[in-house]
Amino acid sequence: MALGSWLTPDPCGIYLPAADAWIDPSKPVARAIITHGHADHARGGHGAVWATPGTLAIMAARYGPQHGRAVDYGESVTLGPIEVGFVPAGHVLGSAQLVLDHAGERIVVSGDYKRRPDPTCRPFQPVPCDVFITEATFGLPVFRHPETTDEIDKLLAALRTEPERCVLVGAYALGKAQRVIAELRGMGFDDPIYLHGALQALCDLYVAHGVALGELRPATGVAKKELEGRIILCPPGALNDRWSRRLPDPITAMASGWMRVRQRARQRNVELPLILSDHADWDELTRTIEELSPREVWVTHGREDALVHWCRLRQIRARALDLSGFEDEDD
Repeated sequence: MALGSWLTPDPCGIYLPAADAWIDPSKPVARAIITHGHADHARGGHGAVWATPGTLAIMAARYGPQHGRAVDYGESVTLGPIEVGFVPAGHVLGSAQLVLDHAGERIVVSGDYKRRPDPTCRPFQPVPCDVFITEATFGLPVFRHPETTDEIDKLLAALRTEPERCVLVGAYALGKAQRVIAELRGMGFDDPIYLHGALQALCDLYVAHGVALGELRPATGVAKKELEGRIILCPPGALNDRWSRRLPDPITAMASGWMRVRQRARQRNVELPLILSDHADWDELTRTIEELSPREVWVTHGREDALVHWCRLRQIRARALDLSGFEDEDD
């Protein structure tokens, strides 16, 4: 019997027939196991949901109350004959890897993950396994993320250099915005940080879960003079819209791993690209595979071919999974 034959990859997600449950399904299903709260992994409308308390809170904020069971890190649940454990993935608040034990095999579904320290979520926990199902969002050797402190230094230097302007940082509402704020606080930046209204609810949710973000103020309705020399966060879509035109000559920044690609920065008219990712880069992806030493690697939602090739060169069996609906919402 083939390794992992009790698990069925499907364009809509990963199906566990013996448990009649789906992992991160892209459509409403009766029983869903969710790795984290980004919309390309967590959809509304499921009959029952198993996820961490943080992920359930995020889903409730986005979709309304969930018919779910909260599973803490280090705990497991039994679904049919399959034991499902939840361990930290280091991606965003509540993000988890799923540790599946059945038929004498262990399969780890990484969800999205990163290996860099992040003050807003629990760090990635390596779990040796027979099959490792890994993301490959930045699965090309060109993607090697710089040190986080260097990128935050760039942001603070821009603020000091042109104090009559503001720095407007485009950051996704879940995970990235809160991480930028927490990294700034960790570098000793104690000034108020101003927010576009679309970021407030999830920042409040992070604070409710014990993540310290310091003083946050709404940017809307504030006099232009007050915003000079300030850091303002907004969704990426607001960087160049009517909302941003009322700000004091903003230095337009964007926090994303995709800022490594200059064309993407130019397309968004980004003056200050900040390469700050919530996904593992190429070196971290390959180091993780070496650390876990799985018998097989299954690669999904990203640049699968390069990582599959890297594995095969090292005599590690590998294949790409044909999953749909993953849109890198969080980076």
